[in-house]
Amino acid sequence: MYAQMVDTGLKEVRTADDMPPEERAFQARIDADIKIEPKDWMPEAYRRTLIRQISQHAHSEIVGMLPEGNWVTRAPTLKRKAILMAKIQDEAGHGLYLYSAAETLGISRDQMLADLHAGRAKYSSIFNYPTLTWADIGTIGWLVDGAAIMNQIPLCRCSYGPYARAMVRICKEESFHQRQGYDIMLAMSRGTDEQQAMAKDALARWWWPSLMMFGPSDAASVHSGQSAAWKIKLLSNDELRQRFVDQTVPQADFLGLTVPDPALRWNDETGHYDFGAIDWSEFHNVIKGNGPCNRDRLQARVNAWDEGAWVREAAMAHAEKRAAGAARAVASIQQQGRTA
Repeated sequence: MYAQMVDTGLKEVRTADDMPPEERAFQARIDADIKIEPKDWMPEAYRRTLIRQISQHAHSEIVGMLPEGNWVTRAPTLKRKAILMAKIQDEAGHGLYLYSAAETLGISRDQMLADLHAGRAKYSSIFNYPTLTWADIGTIGWLVDGAAIMNQIPLCRCSYGPYARAMVRICKEESFHQRQGYDIMLAMSRGTDEQQAMAKDALARWWWPSLMMFGPSDAASVHSGQSAAWKIKLLSNDELRQRFVDQTVPQADFLGLTVPDPALRWNDETGHYDFGAIDWSEFHNVIKGNGPCNRDRLQARVNAWDEGAWVREAAMAHAEKRAAGAARAVASIQQQGRTA
């Protein structure tokens, strides 16, 4: 999940008895699956929660370009390079869609980016791990984007209209990302001994961080209840994680790769895979900024912002020049009308 541990600001799920009439009407619309639009009345906690979730999602898309951009110049073939560049461009577009959706809630893009650069806003923990080999690029597409799709498809039905509509296109493009990653892993798992070893090593390093993407277990996720009532979050962390494991393990089997979990086994009674305990201490350590690449990722974003200042200034100057020209043209037409 690209938005982890989003705080609703509410200690418990609100019931109809706790709501004023306006909020009861708002909740009734959500219960009837009527989308909430930017100009509709909404509780302030709902607005703040969406801003946190959508902006964190947007930040994750933009920061997520960095570990893959590291391999553009080193992709093994021209075809692989073109595919990777297209994927990175998609992720930039996803970030822009999501920043635009968040802006409809009354926050500026500059403020969201300032919060990210100051460390007040988070992005997905998964992007704080290094990409050491080309197999890591395949594993990111297969596992990371696969986990993202698992979470994002339900978001196409979330209660806030601009977010839901943005997710429709994003999910279509993410499905391409997942397939390109799996194609890389398929080629490597059927390649030389060295390539197979790289594929196994990448899976071993990315498996557990990918499971952590969905956020803490339901028992520890204290804010999910209200988000579910608002239909911002449609499935629980554990439900999404189980779906991901059930889908991904057979794919690993087809690749001839072993998932690095000795506790993993099929459970005939539940119809799902059982899997081992996740090391949540690692997750919280990375979230706090102590992952392998936290500082590098954030510094790269700050540097990009600082170095792009002249572009933003030039664009603003050009826009102001065009607006002034248009205003002069209107004034001239009006003057001609008065003197005719």
